Amino acid sequence: MKFASYNIQFGIGLDGKYDLGRIAASLQGADVIALQEVTRGFHRNGHADLPALFADLFPDYYWVYGPACDLHLDSAMVDGRRIDRRFQFGNMVLSRWPILANRLLLLPRSRTLDKLNLQRGATEAVITTPDGPLRVYSIHLDHVSPDERIAQIRYLKDRALHYAAEGGALSGASEFGVSGPPIPDDFILLGDFNMEPESPEYCEMAGRNDAYYGRTLRANQPVDAQSRAGGRATDSYTWMDPDHRGRRMHLDYGFLSGSLAPKLVSSRVDTAAEGSDHFPLWVEIG
Repeated sequence: MKFASYNIQFGIGLDGKYDLGRIAASLQGADVIALQEVTRGFHRNGHADLPALFADLFPDYYWVYGPACDLHLDSAMVDGRRIDRRFQFGNMVLSRWPILANRLLLLPRSRTLDKLNLQRGATEAVITTPDGPLRVYSIHLDHVSPDERIAQIRYLKDRALHYAAEGGALSGASEFGVSGPPIPDDFILLGDFNMEPESPEYCEMAGRNDAYYGRTLRANQPVDAQSRAGGRATDSYTWMDPDHRGRRMHLDYGFLSGSLAPKLVSSRVDTAAEGSDHFPLWVEIG
């Protein structure tokens, strides 16, 4: 199974051009796709409805969208009916296989007084794969404050690790006359974490590295797929400043539950893609 994570920056690439076609082309072959910075009603891309457009670009895929930030823009009367236009900013998951349940997890945040701070979220999708049910999360963490990212990671890990105890999107489903979704243990966290390797936030997610043993598999620590798959070069990057292309950072990750780690085949970054200021991260599980 091939997973791809891509912060698409509202569809605007390194060259400043809006082009969803090249983004879709760089994601061909992925079985599950996690997208971040997916918008509706944003002036920078002509108020495009990106969830609908990506659904059209991947017509055979199931999809869910979680707009963590949702604001009213304006209203108009059309044929006697009020039409509201909204600005939405969030994460999307597309899958070859049915998405049985999903939740929008709103991550902790604090009000800023001088910097942009949108409500961030994680879109959780329970997918029925050929190997059984699996949880996939499309995640976008705060871009300014390490303290805020640490709080968000703690909250996110609690949701991922204690999923069975919480019951996911629905339990006791028979009262509503529907089938209850499965409660899978396996999960993969994909997205833009806005943190660099071995930063305090990274260690909050994956645990600190032991000088002799490295990082051992533990039930309470998600595993960095790219690191486990063969290490990450010191000059690895997943983001590039469009105005100063020599400024690069590694900000995007795929973290696996410990139970999935033995099935990991590979992980890589596609730095040839130019559809965003970020680059797609791929993870393959056998």
